[in-house]
Amino acid sequence: MPVQTPPSSAAQRSPPAEGAASASADSTQPRIFQRLDTIAPFPYTLKHYVRRALWEIVQATVFRFSPRKAHGWRAFWMRLFGADLARPCYIKNTSRIKHPWLLRVGLYSCVAEEVNVYNLGPITIGDHTCISQGAHLCAGTHDYTQPNLPLQRPPIVIGSGVWVCAEAFIGPNVTIGDNAIVGARSVVMNDVPANMIVAGNPAVVVKERRM
Repeated sequence: MPVQTPPSSAAQRSPPAEGAASASADSTQPRIFQRLDTIAPFPYTLKHYVRRALWEIVQATVFRFSPRKAHGWRAFWMRLFGADLARPCYIKNTSRIKHPWLLRVGLYSCVAEEVNVYNLGPITIGDHTCISQGAHLCAGTHDYTQPNLPLQRPPIVIGSGVWVCAEAFIGPNVTIGDNAIVGARSVVMNDVPANMIVAGNPAVVVKERRM
């Protein structure tokens, strides 16, 4: 008697209809809200880009390779590009200033090594304030409620007698009150009251500063 072989599994399955396959593929695709192809490629004016290019050349040469104690030399170049700097104040040669014309630094204040002053919007630092090494002051963001993520440039205001400790992050539209302390590696996205110590991610008030 001849042996009957069962039909293969491939033969048993019928190919899916073309419309059903495309519908299944479409259902697996996430709905993407933001559209990076619609972002404005040049949000600034041509004059701004030229000014910033000149500053980047200065910052990468005579600013960056100046002696560590040559604060007056670096302040001269920053004032030439519109910075509002008290006499004296101290900007270290490895700090990075995005737009010097949007920066104000008060009397005896210090911006230490490797600080990133990302001032798309204006940043104001009061008197006798220390921004310690590696801190990031980020005065720039995007409107995430719009598909094209338009650029926003809110300010940062840091009061007098403030100590922003090493590698802390200060977000856009934040005000830090006088005599406050921001702990090392803290992430500050809300205003800090005067005379308080904050720490953590997100930063919260730890205690009052004893003075």
